Amino acid sequence: MQEQYLWMFICGIVAILLAVSAVRERTGRKRRQVEALRNSWGQIPEQEYTSEELKSISHYVRNHQNGRFMIDDITWNDLDMERIFMLLNHTCSSCGEEYLYAMLRLPEFQSEILDERERLIEFFRQHPSERETVQKGLLQVGKIHGLSISDYILALSEIPIRSRARYFFCFLLAIASVICLIVKPAAGVGLLVAAVIINISVHTMESNKIEVYLKCLRCLIRVLHASEKLGKEKIPELNQYLERLKSNEKKLHGVRKKSVTLVSAKAVEGDIMSVLYSYINSFFMLDFIQFYSILKILRESQEELEVLTAGLGMLDAMIAVASYREYLPYYCVPRFADEKHAAFMDVENLYHPLIANPVANSIRADGGILVTGSNASGKSTFLKNVAINMILAQTIHTSLSSSYRATMCKVMTSMALHDDLQSGESYYIVEIKSLKRILEETAKEVPVLCIVDEVLRGTNTIERISASSQVLAHLRNPKVICFAATHDIELSYMLERLYTNYHFEEEITEHDVRFNYLLKEGRATSRNAIALLELVGYDQEIVRAARNLAQQFESTGIWGEL
Repeated sequence: MQEQYLWMFICGIVAILLAVSAVRERTGRKRRQVEALRNSWGQIPEQEYTSEELKSISHYVRNHQNGRFMIDDITWNDLDMERIFMLLNHTCSSCGEEYLYAMLRLPEFQSEILDERERLIEFFRQHPSERETVQKGLLQVGKIHGLSISDYILALSEIPIRSRARYFFCFLLAIASVICLIVKPAAGVGLLVAAVIINISVHTMESNKIEVYLKCLRCLIRVLHASEKLGKEKIPELNQYLERLKSNEKKLHGVRKKSVTLVSAKAVEGDIMSVLYSYINSFFMLDFIQFYSILKILRESQEELEVLTAGLGMLDAMIAVASYREYLPYYCVPRFADEKHAAFMDVENLYHPLIANPVANSIRADGGILVTGSNASGKSTFLKNVAINMILAQTIHTSLSSSYRATMCKVMTSMALHDDLQSGESYYIVEIKSLKRILEETAKEVPVLCIVDEVLRGTNTIERISASSQVLAHLRNPKVICFAATHDIELSYMLERLYTNYHFEEEITEHDVRFNYLLKEGRATSRNAIALLELVGYDQEIVRAARNLAQQFESTGIWGEL
């Protein structure tokens, strides 16, 4: 009897020590989390993403597009929008980063929605205490790698429901071994060893079959815990969002209660209690028993789960935008014109978000803008800058400029194209297909901002100028703002009635070429290609002959024989 009490005393001491250690660890972790939130506010996020992770994050927007205009893959890649996303991604949860990514790909065309985003962004920017309260709730969800949360919700409908009899047998065997260990320690040790071997073996084999689904469930339980926590907060400015979280979480409250044995879902990796819960689940089969118990409820509650993930994602994304604004040297809240008027864009001191020490430019476009200039003078960067800022204006309601007023537009580009080796299509075929999709979109009612860099560069000079002039002329209509960059100075004359000419220029000195990246009115008059040959050390005979040929063509319109 004394030996039994000794065993119980030792077990009690160990349990107390583990509990105290876990409490201290969690308290310290929460303190470190708050410090990290404060230190990272207004800073560039350090987290990098692989292409596989970004593809996973993109699943949310693809699952929730619902017929809305989405920034297509060509435009997204042309503008390097994944880097823009990572620059903005100050989110605390997977819900937030997926929602933020979706926002950037789904521009808004309703001022009311953008006005509400503005209200939330400014509230979080100006109220650090309430912001940190929300962030601490969002941290319960955390960043989950693998499938997106929307994929997890969809995956629940694919799980085959199985009998729980075998798991109950393993559970009873574990209970019997523990009781026997207390009552008859000598015999109990043997039964305990047998139970451990049997149960952990069964758990390991079954885990291989449904581990991905268990991960889905644990992920969703994190969402439920975060929703419950935030639903209890009293923040009047966020009342409509917190009440929605609270009401939908109540409908799933039974799921959370039944999932008490899956509490490892709340713990972070490396937590002592997380490890302990993992062993307990494996020994008693608790996670499998509860998993199949709540599966039916979850299948019937997909709509509520979607509302919860969207609500958490919205709050998290708005906090991320507020943090981004703190980082910017300057920005403005965009103003939008009535769609009944011709499409236009009027911005001052516009700068590119991905360039250190960027040069700002101003432009008013109420039709076509043709940009000429030499290589590396800044044409492509400027065109990307215009498109990126229109997307940011219609998504995060933020323009990287001192003033922004424009029509709400769909944004489409045709810039950084390349041969499609898988389909065997040449560069020219890829290019004309890319332009065709823009032409088709401009035939619809909603205004379009289209950006074309070096139109039809994949063919010969005569056909390029002939075809590109007609494509650009066709893009010139009241519902389209078209920015095009070209090296073909002929186009600046042919399209002079339809397009306003702007250019970038450079200054060539004896030993260097300098660009100021300032946009100027009119067509480009300087040429640097031959001068650069000389600058980098080409033979003078080649340079001299090239200049002579160019001068001969300019005066006669005929290329001389070599």
